[in-house]
Amino acid sequence: METDGPDYVRIFSDMISKKFPEKSARCKYLLEKKKLSSLEVIILNRILFHGYETNNEHKSYDDESISKILEYQRKNKMTNTAIASIFKLSRNTLAAWKKIKKT
Repeated sequence: METDGPDYVRIFSDMISKKFPEKSARCKYLLEKKKLSSLEVIILNRILFHGYETNNEHKSYDDESISKILEYQRKNKMTNTAIASIFKLSRNTLAAWKKIKKT
């Protein structure tokens, strides 16, 4: 039996209704989806917890999110440093992703 992981739509819906009702309009388009990608979870986290300091040690990205980040970089002709600051990543992480995606 394979598990799909946490139901982020339900988790964020509950969190918004209890703690952040004023931000429900900004999150509505994401919460109408059946399943959220890891990039969408990060976007929701930024909307809700903007300004809070986070611990990047336990962040993980799925293959789809990595591809979207690298595609965003290619499309906008940005450096690893610029992308790293936007997505709060290490430049070394981006370099490793690029190396993996080339093979």
